Amino acid sequence: MVITSASAAASAVPPPPAKTKSGTLATAPSLTATRRHLLLASTASALPTAAASAAASRFTEIPSSGGVKALELREGSGEVPVDGDQVAIHYYGRLAAKQGWRFDSTYDHKDATGDPIPFVFTIGSRKVIPGIEAAVKSMRVGGLRRVVIPPSQGYQNTSQEPIPPNFFDRQRLFTTIFNPTRLANGEGSTLGTVIFDIELISIRQHT
Repeated sequence: MVITSASAAASAVPPPPAKTKSGTLATAPSLTATRRHLLLASTASALPTAAASAAASRFTEIPSSGGVKALELREGSGEVPVDGDQVAIHYYGRLAAKQGWRFDSTYDHKDATGDPIPFVFTIGSRKVIPGIEAAVKSMRVGGLRRVVIPPSQGYQNTSQEPIPPNFFDRQRLFTTIFNPTRLANGEGSTLGTVIFDIELISIRQHT
């Protein structure tokens, strides 16, 4: 299955580095893996069948998530967000239908000082794809997990966040997911499967 293969291949990719600006309410510890390793691994071939099966078994389904599967890369030690909280995350997004093609990464979004800019959203706002919200709601600050998000919990339209800022990446992502010919051929169950590495950086609690 595509989801199983994507989960297995994703298992072999090292986690992205954490680099955040000062002043956040809660900050994740630094990672030892480099972004270069992550970028190189994202283009690697799929694992052999036996290794793929073993790696895929490490993913577990998040309860009440609609089928989102998660692999814990690092357990967080901070608080867990609830509805109304504003959260800041770093992510690395890939599309399973394009052999793990990377369509966006917050580590590439830099401010004037060269620091990566986290993606910020409010839990319960329904502005982001459901799979990301389900993943973040069950994380602790400082945690890092890899999630495989099925189409039903992924992009349902082109206005749901996170949206790649690069026009060509955005165009390729949405023309693949919403390809009318392939959808008519019954490929909808695989086209919209996305894989995200998500690191919960901070929580600003709702008051």
